[in-house]
Amino acid sequence: MLKIYKSMESGPLQELTLKTLEKGSWINIIDPTPYELKVVGNLTEVEPDFLRSALDDEERSHTDVEDDSIMILTNVPIMRGHDSYDTLPLAIILTKEYILTVCLEETPVIAEFNDATAKTFRTFKKTRFLFQILYKSATFYLRYLRQINKLSDEIELMLRDSMRNQDILRLLELQKGLTYFNAALRSDGAVLDKLLRLRSNQATQPILKMYEEDEDLLEDVIIENKQAREMVEMYSKILARMADTFSSIISNNQNLVMKFLAAMTIILAIPTVISSFFGMNVP
Repeated sequence: MLKIYKSMESGPLQELTLKTLEKGSWINIIDPTPYELKVVGNLTEVEPDFLRSALDDEERSHTDVEDDSIMILTNVPIMRGHDSYDTLPLAIILTKEYILTVCLEETPVIAEFNDATAKTFRTFKKTRFLFQILYKSATFYLRYLRQINKLSDEIELMLRDSMRNQDILRLLELQKGLTYFNAALRSDGAVLDKLLRLRSNQATQPILKMYEEDEDLLEDVIIENKQAREMVEMYSKILARMADTFSSIISNNQNLVMKFLAAMTIILAIPTVISSFFGMNVP
């Protein structure tokens, strides 16, 4: 899917086509076909590798710089089902005239930039728009982490009453989601640090222009990213200790059951021993 938008000075976003592409447009590409990638690459003169970088769901966050474009690949959080959390690569490409976003799926981060929120961003202010996308991604990490915390509390209450395999598997899904978040946030942090260094690079200034407000926004993104990383580490430790605790409880319950069965076996064996003794064919 290929959508092109451009912010107007007043009013909602204007949707364009490839034939009416204008300077300062935002090209949003979701699960593109090879033909769409080829057409966009020819029109924007973006490296084909930049456009294909986000199509690998295992790609780690990084930044690449070419003569006429900068590619920032970040991992954004997504929610799959009620208890399943994952991350997905999102490529944000800046050129002198356009900003492009490429992703395999529709993500809640990009979905936040629409007609209803058109007044809060401008597609022709490419650097600020980039930082707004990164900031929105960090806020979604924090939102999902709070959801994971609430879900873990619910699972803990359920496990206190009864040890069901379903609840233990839900706990495992949350731990897996936190592992994905931890890896993504660490690599995203490295990308943010590199963006800080690029602001003083003369070669990238024509593309990555930073004003004072942009630098403040980048610092806010870095703060949100660090907060999310700290929350991930804290919740990971809590879930790991919770899993260890319930594992100990399950082992203790199993020992109690085995003791009870051993006692019942001994009791049931006494009549058998007595009857066997008197049933022997001896004086």
